[in-house]
Amino acid sequence: MTVLKLFGIIFFGGLLSPSQEVLSGLSCAVSPRAMQNVLSDAIIHNGLLQQHLQGLVLPNIMGEGGLLNSPTSITGLHLVQVRLPRLSVVLLPGIGVQLTIGAKLQLSGNCLVGLLSELIDILVDVNITANIKCTNFESGTVQVVTEDCLCILGAIKIKVLSGLLTLSVNEMVLRQLTATLPALLCPVVDIVMNLVNIQLLGTLNAVIPVGTAGTIHYQLASVPYTSGKFLGLDLDGAVKQVGGITIPHDSSPSALPPLMDRLMLLAMRQNFLNAILTLLLRMPPQTFPCTPDVFSGANRLHEALWTVAPAGCSPCRGTSPLNIRLTLGGNPLILLEENKASVELSVLIQVFLNRLDGSVLNVLLLKADLGLNVRVSIVGGRLVLRLALRSTSLSLESSDVGISNISILKPHCSSLLMETLLPVMNGALSIGIPLPNVLGIPLIKVDIQI
Repeated sequence: MTVLKLFGIIFFGGLLSPSQEVLSGLSCAVSPRAMQNVLSDAIIHNGLLQQHLQGLVLPNIMGEGGLLNSPTSITGLHLVQVRLPRLSVVLLPGIGVQLTIGAKLQLSGNCLVGLLSELIDILVDVNITANIKCTNFESGTVQVVTEDCLCILGAIKIKVLSGLLTLSVNEMVLRQLTATLPALLCPVVDIVMNLVNIQLLGTLNAVIPVGTAGTIHYQLASVPYTSGKFLGLDLDGAVKQVGGITIPHDSSPSALPPLMDRLMLLAMRQNFLNAILTLLLRMPPQTFPCTPDVFSGANRLHEALWTVAPAGCSPCRGTSPLNIRLTLGGNPLILLEENKASVELSVLIQVFLNRLDGSVLNVLLLKADLGLNVRVSIVGGRLVLRLALRSTSLSLESSDVGISNISILKPHCSSLLMETLLPVMNGALSIGIPLPNVLGIPLIKVDIQI
């Protein structure tokens, strides 16, 4: 059965000083209910508890008080089945997680009462409570320690085929199980929790490819922390180009808003997103001829040069083939405001002519400062950004043919960028930003707040 899980993803804005230490790329808050779901899946539903209790062998039970006061011995007592296991979680502020496991243990063995030997079945209710703490943080990993493990036995049912057992035998069995079971069950809980810790750390420490551009290495940045309302996780997010060069970003943990009725809240910060945009939008210059069968924006720009070029500029008047080259100038900058995301980006627009002698005539070099609106969505566990041109500001960088008035070129340059550059950038962004699979909780339905 697929369970629908609700989340909130919050993006924080605010520039930090370049001198600030890089601490993390993401912060995450996980609700007690989400932790209970995660641990129930890992320990109960995946059979981990049953697997590690399966080999449980109990000491022999010896005593007096059986049928007609004959000596009684129960040997070969072992676990047959864990029935109706259930798990609950309470977050202990500043300490960790209190885990409670309840189950019915079905035990079986041989019972000898006097000279009568037969099989015996025992069904006993157990309730195990333990405090789980994270410690020894190093290089993205932590150890878990099981403390204050308490095992309480409840109702007990004993059955033999003959039915020849007295109440005193029931009391003997309960007394000896109470003395021996906790020492056997608590170490099993410790083993299971360490295995679960390794499994869950694998979801937090992962190198995920970003298309063919590079990778993001998500890693636990510090020891998990707990309040009464959530488990907190800070993650590093190292953004690397192909070849292993890290794109730096300044970031630090932020105070998270309340979870409300959500299972998990994931916060990605502006500077971390900037590093990823820099990775995704590393693209070579776009060059194409200015001919009628290419782009209407390029053709209109070519025609507009007639009106701004000096009379002696023959390339501007179509007597020679022109080329246009678009080059990103510097790194993109994403800006996060209340319910709004935008990107600022500079583009160099060069109109040039390749001469017969191999030299280049720079007809016009413009700098276009773009304001781009950003639409944010989650697709397949990835954060997808899509850009739309909002504004264009033009400035003249140089012209070998003496062009100085560029005011009428703005609409043609905007059309050129929308037709040529914007589809290329959106194509590069369409692969999405891979998000960490925090604790294995799937991103099925997401609310996004900027």
